[in-house]
Formats: sequence, structure tokens, C-alpha cells
Amino acid sequence: MSTGLHLNSNADDRAIAPRRRVLLAAAAAALLPLPALAQAPATGARIPRNVVATVAMVGDAVREVSAGRIAATTLVGEGVDPHLFRPTRADIARLLGADAVFGVGHRLEGRMGDVLERVRAAGKPVVLMAETLPRAQLLANEDYPDAADPHVWMDPTLWGEAAGSLLPPLATIAPDLREGMADGLAQFRARCARLDAYARDAIATVPEGARVLVTAHDAFSYFGRRYGLEIESIQGLSTEAEANLAGIEALVAKLVARRVPAVFAETSVPDRAVRALMEGAAARGHRVALGGNLFSDAMGRPGTYLGTYEGMMDHNITTIMRALGGRVPARGLNGRLAA
Repeated sequence: MSTGLHLNSNADDRAIAPRRRVLLAAAAAALLPLPALAQAPATGARIPRNVVATVAMVGDAVREVSAGRIAATTLVGEGVDPHLFRPTRADIARLLGADAVFGVGHRLEGRMGDVLERVRAAGKPVVLMAETLPRAQLLANEDYPDAADPHVWMDPTLWGEAAGSLLPPLATIAPDLREGMADGLAQFRARCARLDAYARDAIATVPEGARVLVTAHDAFSYFGRRYGLEIESIQGLSTEAEANLAGIEALVAKLVARRVPAVFAETSVPDRAVRALMEGAAARGHRVALGGNLFSDAMGRPGTYLGTYEGMMDHNITTIMRALGGRVPARGLNGRLAA
């Protein structure tokens, strides 16, 4: 009988012991000063914040400025045209439930405009990076006179400047990361400066007569302004309007007259009109090469070099300059492009 009672007592002690440990741990945690609790995540760990970016270029800038510790959910994915993107109910729920939303603005996210206004009306931070730049630095938007050309990331110096607009809202939702963000912004701007220097060195090797960039839609005007390239495109700033036959024929005539060596497709825009240009020039006795696929309104696959802003621009600069007769490294600025 006594043995049975002794065994039950041990079992009770074993059952109570875990509860005692939990209570002791809770008491010890209660004695910690609040700053110690705030510093609980290990250095370099991602801090869970509900941040949404409209396009991948913006999401990458958020990651860079936060030194990799805030990952934004990106709505418009690889190869998708943001001009035509229509948010689903799930996308709208993500936007409305976010701690902060970051985008480009100037009508790039035209079909998300109403939802972004609802987020702002709810008191959440909504930062549209291109709209934080002085209007004097921006190009006109012929499709929408009330807006500027939104494709500012095509000039790395402008994109580095616009990234500064991310700091205040990110610091508000993650004050424990404020110091790291200043370093992250400085490093991101340094990478933008390297891209800019690479492009300036490369364009100097392109024959002056070949400095014409022909693309599917008008996403490269900031690139052209920065590096001295004449820009021609089949469609305007927005891809919503279809290319017209008269415009294609006029562009074919220019390709033939200028002996332009290459035209470029874009990963987020169908290449039918670009192929029509090449066929039209061939019919007039001038062979135009397809210089390659450029990243315009979307980046490459997430988790790859081409899925970063640096990789996207390295690819674009290297592809354009090589196809126009310039001299560039076989694998780009950082040796990470496919040969």
C-alpha cells in the first residue's frame, strides 16, 4: 500500500515540475527590462512585419534598406505587367491588412490606385517612391498628363535617391532596426552608384551612330536620358494601348534609315510587335537582330541574381551595350550573368 502511495507521489511531482518550470521562466522574463525583450531577435534575423510592395523592384529596395531583415510581400510577380495587373480579393486583403505599403506611383499601379487610397485613408503608411522625387527630375507622361513617367528605376542614381523615402515608414514600424536601416540605405546607394559607373563606361564603347534603343514599350527613357541613348518604342509608357500599324511602319523606316543593329523584347510584354519590326526591316533589306530580353516593369525569378534590382540592371546594361556594339564583360558587372 505504501509503495503505491509513493509511486503516485512521484508521478504527481513529475506532472507538477514542468508547470513549475514554466512559472519560473515567466517570472524571470517579467524581471527583464523592456529593452532586453525588444532585442530578443538574433542579429541578422528577420523581424516579422506585414509589409507589402506592389512590384519587385520596390520589394527589393525594402529588403536592401532593412539590411535583409524585413521581407515585403510582392504583389506583381515575375514576367507580369503592372500596368495591366488587376488585384485579386486576396491581394486587396493583403494591402488592407498591411502595416505599410510601398509602390512606385505615377500611375504605374493604375488598377490598384483605389485600393492604395483606401489603405492610406485607414491611416497606414503608403509610400510611392517615384512620387517622392522632385517633379523637375522626372520626365513627362504623355499617356497621363497629371502624372510623370513612373519608370524611375531605369536610372540607378534616381532609384538610389528614391530609396531614401523608405526610411521613415520602415523606422516607424520597426524602430529597433533604425540604425541598421541607415547602413542598408548607404550600401544600396553604393550598389546603384556602381551600376551607374558601369553603364557610363560601357556606353563610351558603343559607336555613336548605334546609340539607339528600340524596345516594346516606353520604359527606358530615364535610362536613355542618363546614358545618352535615343529611345524608340512601339507602345507608350503604359502597355494598355495596342501598338498601331502606322507607328510600326514609321519605326521600321527609321530602323532601316539609321541601320540600327538590334531591337529588344521585354520579359513582361509580348514580343509580337518587336518581331513585326524585325520582319518589316528584313523586307526592306536590313537585318535587325533581337538584342535580347530586357527587364522593364518586372525582375527575374525571386531568389536569383536576376531577381534583384542589381542583377536586373546588370543584365539590362550588359545586354543593351553588347548588342549595340559596345564592349562589356561576358558575365556582366559582377560576373554573375550567364555567359
